[in-house]
Amino acid sequence: MEAITNRVEDCILLQLPKIHNRAGNITPIHENQEVPFKIKRIYYLYDIPGGEARGGHAHRDLYQLLVAASGSFEVELDDACQKKTIPLNHPDKGLLIVPGIWRELVNFSSGAICLVLASNHYAESDYYRDYKEYQNFKHADTSNR
Repeated sequence: MEAITNRVEDCILLQLPKIHNRAGNITPIHENQEVPFKIKRIYYLYDIPGGEARGGHAHRDLYQLLVAASGSFEVELDDACQKKTIPLNHPDKGLLIVPGIWRELVNFSSGAICLVLASNHYAESDYYRDYKEYQNFKHADTSNR
């Protein structure tokens, strides 16, 4: 298997376009323009009970763009060496998460909606769901450089 050497710093906050008129705002998102990948899946998380977290995994190949379509939440990023927390609370900003980064979504506000644009269709084989397995893989990557 090819090494996944991406780091937390490779996950970036993207400013998305915002078109405003008196009737409200719209944010268009196009694949390979506002997001640097072809969009193959879109889904959203909502009605998350207070105190609950989502995520708790990493992907081998998947790129994602996370947007707080409504409300707010935080994304805790972890590359097995460094951690960083990114607050999302504007629908015209998206967090690009690259492959090989463990993520947890926490601190959802009431009514929060997390919109996710993904580079691939769902595949269970793309997931690291066990953090120890993920850490072992990432540390093996860094020792083989």
